[in-house]
Amino acid sequence: MKIAVAGGTGTVGRLVVERAREVGHDVAVLSRAAGVDLRDRAAVERTLAGADALIDVASVGTTSAATATEFFSAASRALLHAAARTGVEHAVLLSIVGIDRNPNGYYAGKVLQERLFKESAVPWSILRATQFHEFAGQVASQARLGPVQLAPRARAQPVAAAAVAARLVDLAVAGPQGRVPDLAGPREERLDRMIRAWIRRDGSRRLVVPVSIPGAQMRGMREGLALPGPGATIAGPSFDEWLDSQR
Repeated sequence: MKIAVAGGTGTVGRLVVERAREVGHDVAVLSRAAGVDLRDRAAVERTLAGADALIDVASVGTTSAATATEFFSAASRALLHAAARTGVEHAVLLSIVGIDRNPNGYYAGKVLQERLFKESAVPWSILRATQFHEFAGQVASQARLGPVQLAPRARAQPVAAAAVAARLVDLAVAGPQGRVPDLAGPREERLDRMIRAWIRRDGSRRLVVPVSIPGAQMRGMREGLALPGPGATIAGPSFDEWLDSQR
């Protein structure tokens, strides 16, 4: 089958494209890096022509509710409009565990995006996943203070991006299922411990200082609002196993 991947050049998008091709599917990539602006309805419609399924893993780098909402509104409306016009039979959306209970500007955009998929004429599936293992490195890179590495305290149950990619491809092939069980890694982790392990991987001896970051989102993560609920699908490897594989 032909699968279109929106955001197909990002962290998980590249893995979705690789996985889909590995198991024999034709793939069309929609992203700015691939020459397709997701807000350009004409360009999106041209790229979706002939696709059987759409997997949307597009994202935007912001913590602003207004920016996230504007992006996901424009991009999702363009994608779903084009999917309906070109006869796409199934639209799969990657979302995030906890977006409706943990206040965050970016999450406001994801909540809107989920609603647009549910209201679309295109049959849909939505998968919520926990943070990826790469989350520790992303946070660490933003929390350096000279020679000191700040390590925000939070609870997470991270999952391998490759496991998320494989699940998305399986869902695309299986057909519309609505909201499916959340996907999470095999164990709960402390984010500050993950960050310490991340920077020690390369032999860094930088001082690591755990901190409690103010704000509703990080308070919610400390309280466990980003953790999966009962019935979640669990997929390895664990964070430590994944980190060992990156050496």
